[in-house]
Amino acid sequence: MNDLTFLGLGYIGAGIGAGLTLIGAGLGIGKLAAAALEGTARQPEAGPALRTTMIIAAALIEGLGFLALVICFFAVMNLAMPKAPAAPGAAQTETARH
Repeated sequence: MNDLTFLGLGYIGAGIGAGLTLIGAGLGIGKLAAAALEGTARQPEAGPALRTTMIIAAALIEGLGFLALVICFFAVMNLAMPKAPAAPGAAQTETARH
């Protein structure tokens, strides 16, 4: 396969990774909010404590999702950079040792 095929597959992989990251973060925050609302419905006096805990947990989930998106972005930027060709003698040094 040529270099452009690997570049295209890298872009596809980064896109899939970013999509899975957003889906996972959305599901996590949704489940967190549902649990907090159910807890508030069962015990209304615990609402402020649950709200504070929910906001902190949602911020951590969102931060982790953002970190994963940044990693996918860096992977794409690294794939897009031109690679320097290897020196002709670099491959032969391994075979010369045997």
